[in-house]
Amino acid sequence: MRSLLCAAGAAGILWSAAVVPAAADEPDGFTISDPRITESSGLAASRKHPGIYWTHNDSDDGPYVYAVDGRSGRTVARITLRGIGTPRDVEAISIGPDGNVYVGDIGDNLGGTWNHVWIYRFPEPEKLRDATVTATQFDVKYADGPRDAEALMVHPRTGRVYIASKKQNGGGALYEGPQRLTTAGANVFRKVAPIDLWATDGAFSPDGTRLVMRSYFGARIYRWQDGRPKDLGSVGVPVQQQGESVSFAPDGRTLMYGSEGSDSEVKPVGLSDQQLPDMAKDDPANGEGANGQGGKGSSGTDMDPSFIKGAMVLAVATALIVALRRLLRRR
Repeated sequence: MRSLLCAAGAAGILWSAAVVPAAADEPDGFTISDPRITESSGLAASRKHPGIYWTHNDSDDGPYVYAVDGRSGRTVARITLRGIGTPRDVEAISIGPDGNVYVGDIGDNLGGTWNHVWIYRFPEPEKLRDATVTATQFDVKYADGPRDAEALMVHPRTGRVYIASKKQNGGGALYEGPQRLTTAGANVFRKVAPIDLWATDGAFSPDGTRLVMRSYFGARIYRWQDGRPKDLGSVGVPVQQQGESVSFAPDGRTLMYGSEGSDSEVKPVGLSDQQLPDMAKDDPANGEGANGQGGKGSSGTDMDPSFIKGAMVLAVATALIVALRRLLRRR
């Protein structure tokens, strides 16, 4: 297994070839130093507290969400969620324009067998300190049956919630929730677009014009147009042990990538000018890479196709190992 993981790390180098370094005035990375956070699986930049990122453990932790200082990596608050059931497989976190934090208990390592999953919502605290807050719990179902998912995103303008399923469930896809979540019954999420990734997280840009989806070793950026994603191509990712999370930094120009593990690092990657809204001429008719190949919409590099195919095989092998490890851990 160790040799496979090492080989998969080499695959990560392939995907990181397109990384755009963060500029001098963009945020630095940081290391999550809290020994309680060993499976950081989601990441969201605070809207109320500059420099703060919200995260949580994957599972086996409890109803906790952590506020981490993006300068020191130190936890400045642990929020305990009251009024919800026992979390099952928490995978994602996002902050909406209503000032609420949304936590996605949406994972399903058994391949999509739960008949429903949950979203928890609570107001982002005005002051950062350990506290217990009452959260609202929403039941979630998918119109086309159970899914395994790790990515939940709240649009920063409309407040609508989206979930991206993993690729193994008949192909990855983006699901749209109802205009407003309700506690009166199940909230049905409906497929709106394919997502050709083994998605482990996603994030909207602060202005809502861009959507980024990441996998263990790759990521893609989309233009958000008329409530649907328009593929602009690949975007660089750093080499990480197990790439689990992504968030836009408040500047809207930098992606912050997180990983699981003790003392896990959050690494910044700057977007290229072509991937930013003020520089974008994203129409595929202009030759700018609706499929991520060539044109200004792509940050990829020209590589031998056989090498790319081999790296993809290694990435899939690692994903299978991670899934097996999680399954065994729950037995």
